[in-house]
Amino acid sequence: MRRNLRKSANPANTIIVRPKPGHRTKALVTFAGRTEEAAIGRGGITARKREGDGATPIAAMRLVGGYIRHDRVTQPPTALPLRFTPKDLLWCDEPRHALYNRPVHAPFTPSHEKMRRDDGLYDICLVMDWNLRSRKRYGGSAIFFHLAKPGYKPTEGCVAVSLPAMKRLLRFMQRGTVVRVVA
Repeated sequence: MRRNLRKSANPANTIIVRPKPGHRTKALVTFAGRTEEAAIGRGGITARKREGDGATPIAAMRLVGGYIRHDRVTQPPTALPLRFTPKDLLWCDEPRHALYNRPVHAPFTPSHEKMRRDDGLYDICLVMDWNLRSRKRYGGSAIFFHLAKPGYKPTEGCVAVSLPAMKRLLRFMQRGTVVRVVA
């Protein structure tokens, strides 16, 4: 496993997210020699991520795959596995539930996030491995790399970029690409 961590530290396979100077909820995303503007959590960045705090975790998170609304967005070339977003797809954000921080399908009564959103934020939604492998209750859920609101309004803890930026970034992404949020 140590070899894989070294391999992922390769700058060509790492996206750096750093706060934009003077802006608590905006960031700069650097990848493959290019810098793009981004939105981050309404709570800024934190080393102590908790469910509901609205902060983006300071961490190195691997991309594991994602979802795309093929009915609204043309998929750009990418080696990252993307699945069509089904109408009934949800993401459990209820810390006391056994499926906490996992995709689930409607109907689902516990607290969740709808993955097929009307506002287009998840038209391309990439899943990062934050709190996925060994889940910690209340450790934060649904930390995604997705599309930004107009004006780069704050997220609930995710990293969000414009659709053109996402399409440029996807060309370089693959499973295991690291998104490193730094202070």
